[in-house]
Amino acid sequence: MNKHPKLYFILSMLIFSTIGIARRYIPLSSAALAMVRGVIGAAFLLLFVLIRREKIAWQTVRKNLLPLCLSGVFVAVNWILLFESYRFTTVATATLCYYMAPIFVTLLSPLFFKEKLTVKKLACVLVALGGMVLISGVLQAGGGGGDFRGILCGLGAAVFYACVTVLNKTVRGVSPFDKTIIQLSAAFIVLIPYVLLTESAQSLTFTPAVMLLILIVGVLHTGVAFACFFGSVEHLPAQTVALLSYLDPVLAIFLSAVFLRETVGLWSVIGAVLVLGSTLVNELTGPKEKSDAPLDASQE
Repeated sequence: MNKHPKLYFILSMLIFSTIGIARRYIPLSSAALAMVRGVIGAAFLLLFVLIRREKIAWQTVRKNLLPLCLSGVFVAVNWILLFESYRFTTVATATLCYYMAPIFVTLLSPLFFKEKLTVKKLACVLVALGGMVLISGVLQAGGGGGDFRGILCGLGAAVFYACVTVLNKTVRGVSPFDKTIIQLSAAFIVLIPYVLLTESAQSLTFTPAVMLLILIVGVLHTGVAFACFFGSVEHLPAQTVALLSYLDPVLAIFLSAVFLRETVGLWSVIGAVLVLGSTLVNELTGPKEKSDAPLDASQE
């Protein structure tokens, strides 16, 4: 992957952009889907690491076990809210809500890392919030309650994505693959009792088609996508990563229009430009350095 890192990174963004479409055809609850995604993704990445003849640095993992496990819990909640957002609103709207995460990281960083909230960053926050107001449709007549619920779930997912990002900054010396394997495993473990207590056997539909889609989400959208992402991101400049990351929401909006016949109104388009533009400007700061994998297991 180090020979063509940009190609593999673009491939990961393309895969991530289609998960909302796959979710529409899986009749499982969001919690059940998040649980099976976690275990399949963790198993795939563990196999990938073993094939590369690498070993998990357990000693370093143990030193960071608390933030890793806590971030795994946040990943579980993040995925549940994201999948719920896909259920109650359009894939385009859910994706745009999710891309508010960098804005929430900007707001959390001064609290946890004493980072300065500059005028530029504050302006980006305000512009992004204005964009979300346009996307939400609160200024328009006839906004659906389902859409609003989906928007709240999408923004909630973005908040937990931001929490995972903040926690990951406290983890020291753990490789991206080791970190993700532990986080996905923790997400799976914490969701087992929740699913058992809240789901009935009758609600778990496992037809051959559903099982195939679950495998696609677990293997392709989690295992393969994360392998491509983490295998390429360390070889790319941070600003290249920031720019190419926006292929995900752009492709998600385009593909949802093609395959799900979703339409995006003028105000939503303007809101999308404001949200994505402000988050991009917020990220494109500082010198061109090698990326330190700014995304994590909570990525779509």
